[in-house]
Amino acid sequence: MKLALQLTEALSVFLVIFYLYCRSPAFRPLKPDWPRPRGKIRLYLVFSGIAILGNYLGVPVVDGQAIVNARAVGSTLAGLLGGPALGMLVGATAGLHRVTALSGAAAFPGAVSTTLEGLLGGLVHLALKRRPEQLMTPRVAFATTFVGELLHMFIVRYLTSAPPEQVIAIVKAIGPPMVIANPIGAALFMAVLLERQREQDRVAATSSARALKVADRTLRLLARGLGREAAGELAAIIREETGVGAVGVTDTERVVGWSGMGSDHHLPGNPIASPYTRQSIAENAVVFADGVRQAYDCTVSPSCPLNSMVIAPLQVDGAVVGTVQLFEPRGRRFLNMNKSLGEGLGAVLSSQLLIARYQEQKSLLVMSELKLAQAQVNPHFLFNALNTIIAILRRDADRARDLLVHLSNFFRKNLKRSSDVSTLREELEHVGAYLEIEKARFEGRIAVETDVDPELLSLEMPAFTLQPLVENAFKHGLSEVLGEGRATIRAYRKDGEALVEVEDNAGAWTEPRERAGLGMQIVDKRVKNRFGEAFGLSVTCVPHELTRVTVRLPGKGVAA
Repeated sequence: MKLALQLTEALSVFLVIFYLYCRSPAFRPLKPDWPRPRGKIRLYLVFSGIAILGNYLGVPVVDGQAIVNARAVGSTLAGLLGGPALGMLVGATAGLHRVTALSGAAAFPGAVSTTLEGLLGGLVHLALKRRPEQLMTPRVAFATTFVGELLHMFIVRYLTSAPPEQVIAIVKAIGPPMVIANPIGAALFMAVLLERQREQDRVAATSSARALKVADRTLRLLARGLGREAAGELAAIIREETGVGAVGVTDTERVVGWSGMGSDHHLPGNPIASPYTRQSIAENAVVFADGVRQAYDCTVSPSCPLNSMVIAPLQVDGAVVGTVQLFEPRGRRFLNMNKSLGEGLGAVLSSQLLIARYQEQKSLLVMSELKLAQAQVNPHFLFNALNTIIAILRRDADRARDLLVHLSNFFRKNLKRSSDVSTLREELEHVGAYLEIEKARFEGRIAVETDVDPELLSLEMPAFTLQPLVENAFKHGLSEVLGEGRATIRAYRKDGEALVEVEDNAGAWTEPRERAGLGMQIVDKRVKNRFGEAFGLSVTCVPHELTRVTVRLPGKGVAA
């Protein structure tokens, strides 16, 4: 019992050292760089130090022939966390120290067993590495170390070069305390690691919540870009939500927004003076100065109260467009939470800038499509209309004057309509002018009927939805009919949707030959972009009888 208590005291020293080390910035065991060489080197140094310290803090027994020690804790945990190679390397290092620096009959068997215990921890690591929630538990650390210490006693029993009675005395002396205390110590070590994990998770969760709150408040703001007014509002919102000493926003050349301490000299419009900001932009990386190991030295004013900072780049499509900066004053520690928050804000705001850029490009595309739809009016229509008016002018001046008014209205709506949305009423008015000219052109050979549910007149749709369909009916159908041509425009409800149809009695549309025409393709694409893939155009054709083009639109938002 006395030996167990002495070993427990030694483990307590290890635990305190390990806890302090885990709390320091130098040791971050839960980061994803464990499998990388730098992470494994860090683990090797830490756990080799623990294992070697276990030799020195051990209790000699049986006239100094053996040592009750906690060396196995270091090698086993190294294997559990870093794999077989790391576990064996830590075990071999501590074992070599045991053989060369300390004497005793059990030195060599102890060195062998420590190496094998590291291997055992590594094998458990391989078995559970895809399930880290099971690997990093005190229970697994306890069980692995317990089995390893039983193996240790077996090796000491059969590899120790000493008289049998002395070997038995050694096993009896070191066995109970090491088999009991070391597994408990390993479990406590793992508990420290788990607590560190939970703390980091809490920090990450808090940072994520704050970043999301900032994102929610700045979503529409960033649609205006990184101009001075928007950047100033952005800095004020971030400072209000995070509580840091100051927040700055820059583009790639100048400060564009500032809120908080140092606002008397960190002025929007000033060129970027901080080398940290230049570094963040040049390397597209987060730059951090905690104010202790590395301080933020203001290059603008020697009396600047700011001492620590995190600078995160803002990027769009991989290109840095600016930075967001969080600062704390002297005497106020810059917490890791602030660093995590700064990194998260950089990522969230970059995503919002990308969305804003996408929306801007989408708006430009919509306007381009609108202009293209306007330009799709057949030039021959203008010439035919003018020729028709000239012919009518000779016999009916009043009728010719009316047609000129219709032609003027048609082109005025075509050229001046800037909005990409119109109502069915506006579409019918636009098409009405076109139909009056076409009916005059065909001199009574074309009859046009309109059957529209009055409650659908306020139905919204992309501008220039109806005109290309009516023009297509005349150009590719009714103009080729030898007898009387009939066109019908319908709008009605069906199954909660609004259907707008343009039908002619020519039945001349063929999919392989026309593929609906560019104008109809534009209409279909714009309807789908606005309302979703469930909506758009469909064509029904019965050769020589009818062609019906149907526009399927959502029926919501219209009086029922």
